[in-house]
Amino acid sequence: MSSSLKKTYKFAGITALLLSFYLTLFLSVFLFYIDEFQLQFIALSFLFCVVLTFVVFQYRVDRYIFKRIEKIYNDVIFLESETGPVNSVPMSTDLDFLSKELSKYTRLKKMELESFRAREEFRKEFVGNVAHELKTPLFTVQGYIATLLDGAMQDSEVLKKYLKRADKGVDRLIYIVKDLDMITKIEFGDAKLEKTNFDILELINNVFEQLEMKAKKKNITLSLDELLPSSVYVHADMERIQQVLTNLLVNSIKYGHTNGTTEVSIEALEDAKVVVRITDNGEGIEEEHIPRLFERFYRVDKSGARSEGGSGLGLAIVKHIIEAHEEKIFIESKYGIGSEFSFTLQKQE
Repeated sequence: MSSSLKKTYKFAGITALLLSFYLTLFLSVFLFYIDEFQLQFIALSFLFCVVLTFVVFQYRVDRYIFKRIEKIYNDVIFLESETGPVNSVPMSTDLDFLSKELSKYTRLKKMELESFRAREEFRKEFVGNVAHELKTPLFTVQGYIATLLDGAMQDSEVLKKYLKRADKGVDRLIYIVKDLDMITKIEFGDAKLEKTNFDILELINNVFEQLEMKAKKKNITLSLDELLPSSVYVHADMERIQQVLTNLLVNSIKYGHTNGTTEVSIEALEDAKVVVRITDNGEGIEEEHIPRLFERFYRVDKSGARSEGGSGLGLAIVKHIIEAHEEKIFIESKYGIGSEFSFTLQKQE
């Protein structure tokens, strides 16, 4: 604050000295000629003083402000060169214009800062979730191996049982790591799509066969819409879409009610696309969870979800695969009634 006052004092002092000098010079001439010209000269001298004062003040103020603005502008240029496009704020001595532009710049940087904080919070949560997901099977495997090393492996029955449980823990670790590797490749564009024309109804039936035993354990019926034609050809990466269908159907079975149903239907759209819908009458999802449903490791049921297995990445992978196809995925759900996941695909070319 004191530094700012000193600068203004310096500005005012120099301006005052310049005005005093020019006015003193003018008055000296004025006093010398006043007897001869009187009123006419007084009027002219008044106009001259007005013009002189205006010119001096305008020059000094403009120069003073311009220097201050130039410094601000250079600071902005430096920040922009580090974080974004250069010269987003035009050079100007119009304070109103500059104030508006800097306000825009400030709002933009505030939004960027808030976005950075949100990403940082997400990163911390993600790292915590990864650690938690890996810790559970690791400690399980470690516990079984430690027990065997302490002498339990002398009992062949216990040895076999504990090795099988440790093997399941290792399988879960591999499952999580493979899903993490896949989602990372998709995000960075390393997983290239191999699009072909294929019958999606045939693919759905294949997935039904793979999940038949899992569905039977809960007596859940997997069915196709009876009104569908004999075949529906789409243009996509068949392996990736199979994974999408598998993940969505596994999710539906996992959270479905015993003796429930899961139906897959397909509708044609006008813009050369189809919509694949997977509808169930399971427990449904509360509205507050829906916006975060496709986040990595996000679980609606924090306590019981892990007992059902899975990596916690299934829906995140689904979303990334669909978006890699430049398509969209939607969800509609009512708690206690059921859920419907749907996604678009391009028809056969």
